[in-house]
Amino acid sequence: MGFEEETRFYKEKIKEILIDKKLSDRWHPDWYPNLCEGVFAELYGLAGLAPWAYDMEEKYRASSSAKLIGDRLYCLIDGRSQLQPQRISARRRQQLKRTLLLATPYERLEYGFHEVYLHNGIRITIYSGERTKDGQDVMVFRKYVLEDLTFANLAEKGTIPEEAIALFLKMIAIGFNVIFAGQVRSGKTTFMQIWQRNEDPTLEGLAIATDPETPWHRIMPEAPIMQLVADGSQLESITKSLLRGDNDYVLLEEMRDAAAFSLALDITSTGTTRSKATIHDNDGLNIPYKMASKIRERFGGHTKELIAQVFKNFDYVIELSQMPEDKGKKVMKGILEYSYDMENDRVLVRRLCSYDFMQRQWYWNGGSCTAKIKKYPEQKEEIEEMADMLHDLSLKHCLREQTMIYPAYYKE
Repeated sequence: MGFEEETRFYKEKIKEILIDKKLSDRWHPDWYPNLCEGVFAELYGLAGLAPWAYDMEEKYRASSSAKLIGDRLYCLIDGRSQLQPQRISARRRQQLKRTLLLATPYERLEYGFHEVYLHNGIRITIYSGERTKDGQDVMVFRKYVLEDLTFANLAEKGTIPEEAIALFLKMIAIGFNVIFAGQVRSGKTTFMQIWQRNEDPTLEGLAIATDPETPWHRIMPEAPIMQLVADGSQLESITKSLLRGDNDYVLLEEMRDAAAFSLALDITSTGTTRSKATIHDNDGLNIPYKMASKIRERFGGHTKELIAQVFKNFDYVIELSQMPEDKGKKVMKGILEYSYDMENDRVLVRRLCSYDFMQRQWYWNGGSCTAKIKKYPEQKEEIEEMADMLHDLSLKHCLREQTMIYPAYYKE
């Protein structure tokens, strides 16, 4: 299932048989490019999913996910799940499930939930048995679509304003710790990949993910980035060794549980900068409380102290969202600055940027970056240049709404 050399061997044998029997030009379903591909897919491969998994049609090249619900196949095309003509029978789905699980001996067929990977990196989540309705078993497929990972491409798509690119590059050069937040398929992982791709490739990084979705060795082949796949208890078991590492930064993909949140705080508490993380949350104001609550529930501690730690360790949150009328389009809906006032024991959120969905316009706050200069005095000149950039952006489109927020959840 995805091993190229073996797949090529089978296809060559099928082609020889078809030529020998004079069957090469016989009818085949439209979703297969030729009869050989169709025969292989139906007998040994992914059946009707093969055209999506291996980009046999142009419409599938940019499709990052597919769902098989019962015998119906839906593919994400242009931001929407579209029903495809191919159907996969119950018998074939069961055969497909058995074959996929052969690659993961620790997964047992009778389990109602499985998560496996094809050799080419496609992630497959399977729900079946008592977990689903009769005849409505589910397979969810996710593949990594290698995009043009540049800020210019994001600007061209309307995700960010072109005039903000210089600001982002300055923030990367300074080395802030940044969180990318948003709902599912809001573009936060892509944004983090672009942010990281502009990082100094000579620095040593550690990437921790719940699944091997992002191929950092392909995105930054020259950079020394260690890639680990761990979640929950697995992550807890290696936390101590990770904290003893000498990495310049950490990449945390899909922070979702107490172990990931705790590790993020532990690593950044050592003074580590240039760290990046993604999190499923629509509201950047809510993230510190969410992280602190999860950590306290699992490991104990004082919620207020944990909230303060988030504000001390992370500098900015970039909020991302799908466009309401077209979920295939993403937009940066805001930038928040975190800071902690030690003298007065209070946390502050400053809104640097906000997107107006009605006006289709970004508005900017041109205030000073005094808190960041205090935190990073060695970067004073660079941060002042960043403040000048924000000021210039605000001259064109000034943010009029409240920009300084003292979260109520920090009060005793």
